[in-house]
Amino acid sequence: MAIARFPSFVIDCPDPAALARFYGELLDWKVESSDDWADIRADNGNCISFQKVDDYTPPQWPDQRVPQQVHLDVIVDDLNTGEAAVLALGATRHAHQPGTSFRVFLDPAGHPFCLCVN
Repeated sequence: MAIARFPSFVIDCPDPAALARFYGELLDWKVESSDDWADIRADNGNCISFQKVDDYTPPQWPDQRVPQQVHLDVIVDDLNTGEAAVLALGATRHAHQPGTSFRVFLDPAGHPFCLCVN
């Protein structure tokens, strides 16, 4: 038997509401936010949370002097279509692209995330 259920990932950032809107749009999840905290929730209850950090320093991936700390891999049907959509939401394509079945982007707070195809 599991000790706990429904894990939630919490991501540090300078503006929780803005980052929640970005990922809420990306995943089509409901956004709930306050000044220093935001959640996005799937219909099944899964959640990703975002907390405000003063003097936030974004990761410098792939350089490890300021490591990525956390990243999300999300599945898309088509990398080109997915790329256009996340760029329109405010993501940035990272210059370092180490694979062909995924693409690395930075969210608006500088966290790396990947669009992946099966």
